[in-house]
Amino acid sequence: MAAELQAKYSKLAQEYSKLRAQNQVLKKGVVDEQAMSASLKEQLKQKDQSLRKAEQEMDSLSFRNQQLAKRVELLQEELATSEAKGKKGKNKGDSPSQQGLQAQSVFDEDLQKKIQENERLHIQFYEADEQHRRQEAELRARLEELERGAEKHQSVVDRLTTKYMETIEKLQSDKARLEVKAQTLERETKDCRMRTEECQQQLRRCQSELNRHVKQSSSVIQEKVPFNDTKFNDYNSLNVPPHNRRHQLKARDVAGQALGFLQDLVAALLNFHSYTEQRVHIYPLDSSIEPISPLNQKFSQYLHENAAFVRPLEDGMLQVHESITEESVTVLETVGQLKKFADHFSTYTHFLQKILPYQLKSLEEECEAPLCTAALTAKNQELQSDMKKVTSVFEKLQNYINLLALPSVRQDVMPHSSSSAVFTQLAACLHSLHDAIKETSKHYSQKASLEQELPTVTQKLQTTTECLLGSLGSLTNNTGKIATFFSNNLDFFTSSTGYGPRGGTDVLNPLQAKSMLDNKKRAAAYIHAVRKPRPQSVPYREALSNRRILTSSTESREGLTQQVQQSQEKIARLEQEKEHWLLEAQLGKVRVEKENQRIADLEAQLAAALGGSLTSHVALTTEVMHDQEDGEMDQTTTGKEAVLCTTLVGMLSTTPTSEHVGDEESREQLIKTHYMARVGELTTQLQVSDSKAVHFHSECRALAKRLAIAEKSRETLSEEVKLANQNITRLQDELATTKRSYEDQLSMMSDHLCSMNETLSKQREEIDTLRLGSKGNAKKNKGR
Repeated sequence: MAAELQAKYSKLAQEYSKLRAQNQVLKKGVVDEQAMSASLKEQLKQKDQSLRKAEQEMDSLSFRNQQLAKRVELLQEELATSEAKGKKGKNKGDSPSQQGLQAQSVFDEDLQKKIQENERLHIQFYEADEQHRRQEAELRARLEELERGAEKHQSVVDRLTTKYMETIEKLQSDKARLEVKAQTLERETKDCRMRTEECQQQLRRCQSELNRHVKQSSSVIQEKVPFNDTKFNDYNSLNVPPHNRRHQLKARDVAGQALGFLQDLVAALLNFHSYTEQRVHIYPLDSSIEPISPLNQKFSQYLHENAAFVRPLEDGMLQVHESITEESVTVLETVGQLKKFADHFSTYTHFLQKILPYQLKSLEEECEAPLCTAALTAKNQELQSDMKKVTSVFEKLQNYINLLALPSVRQDVMPHSSSSAVFTQLAACLHSLHDAIKETSKHYSQKASLEQELPTVTQKLQTTTECLLGSLGSLTNNTGKIATFFSNNLDFFTSSTGYGPRGGTDVLNPLQAKSMLDNKKRAAAYIHAVRKPRPQSVPYREALSNRRILTSSTESREGLTQQVQQSQEKIARLEQEKEHWLLEAQLGKVRVEKENQRIADLEAQLAAALGGSLTSHVALTTEVMHDQEDGEMDQTTTGKEAVLCTTLVGMLSTTPTSEHVGDEESREQLIKTHYMARVGELTTQLQVSDSKAVHFHSECRALAKRLAIAEKSRETLSEEVKLANQNITRLQDELATTKRSYEDQLSMMSDHLCSMNETLSKQREEIDTLRLGSKGNAKKNKGR
């Protein structure tokens, strides 16, 4: 169940991270689109201003064109009248005809100029119209594109909203399921309490029974046992040491930990040698481009064979671990597999000694490269000294391990004090190995940082160097763990094992170990054999099962009590979270109401502001029109003189006629209609833009709130997962300690029963001999 929850929470965390990344991208996209929209609005205003200017120029030019057309008509009429007058006055002489021709030539030139000016104005008007249409089409296309983008963003926001809602629903369902699980745990705790109470009662009864049996056994021992045969060595006919099962369990545990650390060290060494081989093929010469030097070729060949020297270390330690069992005797004299491990370690040390000159020469070859700097040369020299130091430390380790493996071959070569000194030196040597590899890793990382600055460094070399640094870091960590582990267990290695003849200080030899195991098997067979117990006694197996039940009941009671406390704390925390979420919901409702009220006020203010601006603009236009009409009425009353007309378009000097007043009024009416239509369009666009902005603002606020809620729920769920993992780890530790304590107690009980059986058998033998002696004495006395 915990694994499924962990998988679900990890999946939810991944989905949440994806959604969060998408949300960031969308936020950035919305900000970019808003900035683009503002710039486009500014461009649209500029284009509208230029368009209005062009329309004003177009209106003025059309008006000017109409005036020029009327002027041409007037000139044509005057020309016709002058021609008619010229025909009538042909007979009057040459001088009037010459004057008419001159006037006609002047009129023709003036007409030609006006025609050319009219053509030029028509061309400008056409070009301005085309430019206006083109700009309007571009702006419309841009506006459609922006609307499509806004629709896409809205669809993405809707999808994210649905995803967030689904995630919230899933989290709520998980919360409900966890609450149901908490209720079931509460019921289980109640049942466990009842069972613990029953187990306590059984424990009390069993304790009283055991106390009674102990009193009986102690009284029997005091009355029937005249002396302790283990105290006086002279009375022991068979001087065989007892079996120490606790020492065996500790030795197997220590060997298992050492095997795990050595497996990690072997993996790190394999990676280090393999990546070193790859680097030799890449730097200073790339083997794919040009052949490398013969020295590096030989070095690469030796490194390629590293698995044949490194793998046997793991196999040798595995054999040592398998040889140490609960039923065996583990001392330096009996661990024969340690000699094989020492031989494998010696082989690997010889391999390091063989490749050391090639490593040094390879670093010298890197120093001779054309782009090698002085700092890089110094780092290579430091690495050379580090390699020598590491190899020398491995040689020391080889000597110490060979010394420890020597007693398994010859039993009379090393006393216990000497082996303790060897173990102490071995611990110091392991710390020296950790320091040497740590220095090597530091210097190699500095060298890698210097190599990255070189212009000829390839991606392949960088990748290989990073892998090599990773393997060196793994080597540093593993050697540090091994040194710490050995130092922590140094007391166990240097202490006396508890094996040895009774009352003596001699070292246990393999023959004594064999006899010890034989006696242990015979004692176990004797205990498990079918015997005739006394009517009121309890069988041994039943007593062991009762003790196991009592011990497990006591420990299960403590574990269940802790589980009950944790469940109560969890229930209290869930109640607090429930109250917190209820308050958060109420605050959210209040905030939503305030936000709706604020939005309504803003909409009202916006409508009022839009209405006021439109009214003021219309009033201003009306005042200008009224002033213009008053000015025109005043001008008509002054007479038929030149009049200066000032309007919204500009100033124009005209000659007052009967037709001028109507044209001016129609022109002003057209301008007014155009501006009113334009103002209406802009007002509509402004209202639409404001409504969209308000909608986007509310959507963003809602998404931000949902995101905050999702983050809070994720944090609470991650905390619950951490607590669950901690509980699982704690329960596993408790289970291991309980199992270990059970095994220790059983071993102690079995040893105690063996000793008791031995003493009882000796007492019986002595009683039988005494009885036989007393009977023989009685017969002799009767015979006399």
